[in-house]
Amino acid sequence: MNIKSFFKLAEIQTKVASVVPFLLGSLIAIYRYSSFNIINFIIMFVSLLCIDMATTVINNYVDYKRAIKKYGYGYEEHNAIVRYNIKENHVVSVIGALLFIAMGFGVILYLRTNIIVLLLGAFSFFIGVIYSFGPIPISRTPLGELLSGIFMGGIILFIAIYIHIIDKNIINIAVVETNINLAFEFKEIIIIILLSIPTISGIANIMLANNICDREDDIENRRYTLPVYVGNKLALKIYKWIYYIAYLDLVALIIIRAEPVFSILSLLTFFIVNRNIRIFEAEHIKSKTFVLSVKNFLIINGVRVLAYGVSILAFKL
Repeated sequence: MNIKSFFKLAEIQTKVASVVPFLLGSLIAIYRYSSFNIINFIIMFVSLLCIDMATTVINNYVDYKRAIKKYGYGYEEHNAIVRYNIKENHVVSVIGALLFIAMGFGVILYLRTNIIVLLLGAFSFFIGVIYSFGPIPISRTPLGELLSGIFMGGIILFIAIYIHIIDKNIINIAVVETNINLAFEFKEIIIIILLSIPTISGIANIMLANNICDREDDIENRRYTLPVYVGNKLALKIYKWIYYIAYLDLVALIIIRAEPVFSILSLLTFFIVNRNIRIFEAEHIKSKTFVLSVKNFLIINGVRVLAYGVSILAFKL
């Protein structure tokens, strides 16, 4: 296995789905809380990237092992194991190595922070594995879009903020004798949830677009995804409205001044994204238009990253 086949196996181009929420969360920590820890930033980045790649490799391996339809783009071109004739034992070794590194750096991050990071990280790690592995992987159910959006777009963003602001005490867990006391700042948690909706929406729609494109193959391979259950017509409506909800959320965030004023630029991306939605509605083919969902995610949240960066330079330095 060479570096090219490894990157294809791990689908390195899709890692923006986890890296962007991570970067955005770190910028929010600087802008909103005036706090940043470079060591925690690096440790989380390594752990996050490895678990994301491991999840993708597991997904490709499970698809390869369980495939009933063994021809066409989805099997012969999209799955790197087939395309590059990668040995199964090499794939298993890669999965083991990535999981080991992810867990190791995750433990280090916990030792530098607190049990909140351990609990959220361990739960995310567990969901990441069962997303692609087990008797009924989450990716093969109608819950794939929802859970991938919440964990990759929401939990990652929250942890990326929290590792920098542990001293702000927005969440506290205390064990007193036989009782566990949980305290949190309700306002801040709600704002962070609202801040994460555009990333949650974008990632959910990457998964939804993928499943819309693969619907016919998924039926044949017994993958019972959301589009398989509701049909492409309704799935495309859901796809469109998920983006619209993200923009409505951004409007609300700007009005309540939880988002920098420069994020108004994010609203202007609506016209580009809406055009891409129409193109995808007209022709949803994996090799041609799936990439539009990734572009939409980057357009919306990439501009947010830029807006936060400019705001930090203008107002925080």
